Amino acid sequence: MKLSQIFFSALLLFLFSCDKGEELTPDEAPGSTMLLIGNSFFRPYADNLENVALDAGFSNHNANVVFRGGENGRPINFWNDSNSAEHQEIKAVLDGGGIEIFGMTAGAGIENNTIDGHRSWIAYALQNNPEVSIFIAIPPIDFPAGETNGPRSDWQTLAEENGFNNVIELYDYYVNEIVHKQIVDPLRVEFPSTKIFTIPTGWATLNLAKMNQEGLLLDEIEMFGPKPTSIFTDEKGHQGQIVIETGTLVWLEAIYNVDLNTNSYETGFTTDLHSIANEISSNHDSNYK
Repeated sequence: MKLSQIFFSALLLFLFSCDKGEELTPDEAPGSTMLLIGNSFFRPYADNLENVALDAGFSNHNANVVFRGGENGRPINFWNDSNSAEHQEIKAVLDGGGIEIFGMTAGAGIENNTIDGHRSWIAYALQNNPEVSIFIAIPPIDFPAGETNGPRSDWQTLAEENGFNNVIELYDYYVNEIVHKQIVDPLRVEFPSTKIFTIPTGWATLNLAKMNQEGLLLDEIEMFGPKPTSIFTDEKGHQGQIVIETGTLVWLEAIYNVDLNTNSYETGFTTDLHSIANEISSNHDSNYK
């Protein structure tokens, strides 16, 4: 047998012996092209995901991030403000096609939720991106200590006002009874061929705040203060870096199915944020992953 024939036979044997169902390793995984739209309780994770995804080996991760603060960053406001530069930017990205994942925020919180914005953007996205997957990131409840010059109660009072023992119970209700049942389920009925899942980012805030109150964090972290060393940076409850790192790991697992037990991304904190994020991901309802 000639040398060329031996090589060809060996190559065929190798190809047919490979497990066609074997998953790609992160180094082989291409990453996804994404459109991510939201506000200041969404953008930090969208921005940081690039660092975490590239570190995990997703070299072709590519995200278009469109940001507006506060209510303006909700899907319904992005949609209704049709003359805004951001509205036009979102449409231009979707018009170009090739978007594999389209992420946006849940919306208003425990009150005044609507699916109108999500519905409109999904319908528009599908025109040129028929295979796109949709995720809805669920933010934490804001104003953890209450609103100094406004009507918002602190977390504990707000929970009791809504018939719950604490904010953990209140947020669980928000995730499962409001976002899942009042937003995701109806959207799945309208778009039965489109994958729609959720990322409960807010648990990073709530869990870390609780752990800090109980003295369980291994870092010197204040409840309120500078971004590098605090849970919250202001009265509104914007997230410190320890929350951002944890929440981004939750995103990494949800979007790229990365095993956080083996992921080696350096968060910059002594506290095992991978374990905290992994617990959040593991506890999330599998029907909405």
